[in-house]
Amino acid sequence: MAVAEVLGPAEWLGAEVRNSDGWRISLDERHQREILDAVRTEQGVAGFQLPTLELILRNVREQLVNGRGFVLLQGVPVGEMSERQCEAAALGLAGHVGRILPQGPGGAPLMHVRDVGADPARTATRSYQHSGRLGYHSDPGDAVALLCVRPAKSGGLSSIVSSVAVHNEIVRTHPDLAEVLYQPWWHDRRTGDGPDSFYAKPLCTPRPGGGVSIAYGPDYLRSALRGACVPPFTPAQVQVMDLLDRLTGDPRFTLTMDLRAGDMQLLNNHVILHSRTEYADYPEPERRRHLLRLWLEDLGMEGVVDA
Repeated sequence: MAVAEVLGPAEWLGAEVRNSDGWRISLDERHQREILDAVRTEQGVAGFQLPTLELILRNVREQLVNGRGFVLLQGVPVGEMSERQCEAAALGLAGHVGRILPQGPGGAPLMHVRDVGADPARTATRSYQHSGRLGYHSDPGDAVALLCVRPAKSGGLSSIVSSVAVHNEIVRTHPDLAEVLYQPWWHDRRTGDGPDSFYAKPLCTPRPGGGVSIAYGPDYLRSALRGACVPPFTPAQVQVMDLLDRLTGDPRFTLTMDLRAGDMQLLNNHVILHSRTEYADYPEPERRRHLLRLWLEDLGMEGVVDA
């Protein structure tokens, strides 16, 4: 197939946006009071009223869908809320951006991202259960939101890249390998050892309007090799993964965020890959790194023309 570059604002380089404030949105005291009032009424996502913040969150959705594909919302008043209220705030804010997508076998609306001492080498371990480094990947759903309740003692930096920019670089420099992105790859759901845990789909899928959706998770591609029905990587697939690792680690492409308490990062999974550095935590449980993760869908993605 003939693979072409994808144009639009979702193609950006870290060096171009690093010193820009266009992707940061700071909440003022009025917005913070609105959040506190909403969580204290305990009306749930449907009743989470944000009269002044609603317009800001509509802009967040617009930036995710038709802009660069990422936003950092700063100033959520997590220090004035209990853990349960932080959950309500995360759900309420995210619910104004998209529809909450259930996570995991139990269908939880959000996940607590904490180090529980899980072994990253085990295929049953999820990325939110340990403190090790995470390679660049995308999550399920249209978007992922992370609300930082507490940062780590050190490390745990979040880095993102435009997967559209990476895609275009491969198209320009390795057009033969770009075609491999659109061929089926085996993935691992990590739901067990049976055949239902393994499925095949391309890394890149064309979208209406000339865009492309890019879904990548090297850990889940590699663990899929344990499946009896899964063949080994082809030489071309090995080359593609090596190239993706090189490009996502290139400072030209990366933008790093040191998430602080009250920061809420929102990413469009179709056009952004994200990673995390290894972190060291405090010994006291009440001071340890704690993020709330939400998956979103129904952001009006059919309007996307750039990716």
